[in-house]
Amino acid sequence: MSKPIIGFIGTGVMGQGMVRNLFKAGFNVNVYNRTKEKADELVKEGATWYGSPAEIAEASDIIITIVGYPKDVESVYLEDGILAHAKIGAYVIDMTTSSPQLAEKIHEEAEKRGIHALDAPVSGGDVGAKNGTLSIMVGGDKEDFEAVKSVFEAMGKNIVYQGKAGAGQHTKAANQIAIASGMLGVAEALAYAEHAGLDPETVLSSISQGAAGSWSLSNLGPRMLKGDFEPGFYVKHLIKDMKIALSSAESLNLDTPGLSLSEKLYEELAASGEENSGTQAIYKRYK
Repeated sequence: MSKPIIGFIGTGVMGQGMVRNLFKAGFNVNVYNRTKEKADELVKEGATWYGSPAEIAEASDIIITIVGYPKDVESVYLEDGILAHAKIGAYVIDMTTSSPQLAEKIHEEAEKRGIHALDAPVSGGDVGAKNGTLSIMVGGDKEDFEAVKSVFEAMGKNIVYQGKAGAGQHTKAANQIAIASGMLGVAEALAYAEHAGLDPETVLSSISQGAAGSWSLSNLGPRMLKGDFEPGFYVKHLIKDMKIALSSAESLNLDTPGLSLSEKLYEELAASGEENSGTQAIYKRYK
């Protein structure tokens, strides 16, 4: 049986690596991006360009999206886009970090049209996207998850079905809450080491292997110390994610002071001109 044709919408920092891993797994991929130049290299490598989300939907069996903000997700799905043009029986997978409530709405609208919808946000940054080692958190119907699991396996390693529609987005909110506060801890620890007159790289070699160890400490700590603030994940997108998590936590009557502080400090960082830097740029606050 031939592999399904995949439509991929959103070929930015994350999307490019994800598409290349789909190529490696033998999938034919159609691509669309709002800024066409960001898809040019993928087209040279074998992807087929389509001019709109609607055209992608008509030409694909599985449509994957990873775009910027919930308003972008709503636009590509619920306006004259994916759901209005996808084939009956198609699978749509939103891998954007978005609103759990919007994921539920998309699932409901897709079901009315005979389309299978999953919310499957990811974690692992540009490195995980490039290496095919993303963590993928999936919400939706279990049988739909099983049907497209091989697609997820082409892009990630830690692939977990979390529950009904919206569950993937709730899980990603929990992930971002942990990351947001953790990034402050990484930056503060390295700044402390430097202010104490220590070699922060030597300190990093010790603390990254102990109880303080984390993905952010091991992968973004070295970037901080090298002055490498290029985005694996943008400051502006982390702020977006934190706002989603704050809103969801409020709806659950949960107080999240660590998240609130992180959001405040990252807003200040963005206002200083760093919104398009990587999240590790929070280190600059201590410099």
